[in-house]
Amino acid sequence: MPRTALPESARALTPTWVLLRGLSRESGHWGVFPDHLLRELRGLQPASRLLMQDLPGTGTMRRQASPTQVSAIVEACRADLRQRGIQGPVSLVGMSLGAAVLTDWANRYPDEIEAGVLINPSLRPFSELFRKPRPLNYLGLLLLSLSRFSARMREERVLSLTTRLTPPHAVIDRWLELQRQHPLGVRNTARQLLASIRYRASRTRPAAPMLLLCSKADGLVDWRCSQAISRAWGAPLRLHTRAGHDLPLDDPQWVARVVAEWLRDRSIQGVVPGEWH
Repeated sequence: MPRTALPESARALTPTWVLLRGLSRESGHWGVFPDHLLRELRGLQPASRLLMQDLPGTGTMRRQASPTQVSAIVEACRADLRQRGIQGPVSLVGMSLGAAVLTDWANRYPDEIEAGVLINPSLRPFSELFRKPRPLNYLGLLLLSLSRFSARMREERVLSLTTRLTPPHAVIDRWLELQRQHPLGVRNTARQLLASIRYRASRTRPAAPMLLLCSKADGLVDWRCSQAISRAWGAPLRLHTRAGHDLPLDDPQWVARVVAEWLRDRSIQGVVPGEWH
């Protein structure tokens, strides 16, 4: 993406949404979801724009060593936005590890975040209440990167672990192309996993409005983790009954529509997007 700065007047009139992916995935793995989300957002605010931000160690940032602390990932993301000329505040959509980054960012820099959408988060202490131990679930993804399987077989296995509604022919060729363009090393996958395991979220809700989206058929993260976060934070929760962990891939239209409905409801209640602070 071009890293040109916007004039101050343009920034003030441009609601910006930043999308953060999860473990070992890059911005290209969002698929068609950004198109659906941008269409919905522009129905509310025509000047809205999206930035798909790669976490350190993935995608365009693959040559960087991924930090082993979520807080350091946040600092890298903040520095990247400054380099792009984004002064904030911004709204964030974070999936899985991206949800942890979103949470830490919103807690430590509340003035920089307008709103947050967490998708299938697995955050301690909430995830400790349930029987699906996050490290063991994600360890399977790390072991895949060490396997002798062909790249296609590995990507097909990742797809089977993370989705329930997406057929392989719809995405595998694109994923293989992403892997060729931006190969992800085992070391950075392991470092991202370590950062995820180490992170512990606050039981106190971040200052910015938060929406939780989760998948009941998620095979990696127990959906009740999102339910526990929702109850602790007093944040709304929307549940998809059939999708897997990669909810934006399995049902991008549903995710985009639910986010827009949440924003629209807040506007009707007298809280206009862009004026949460």
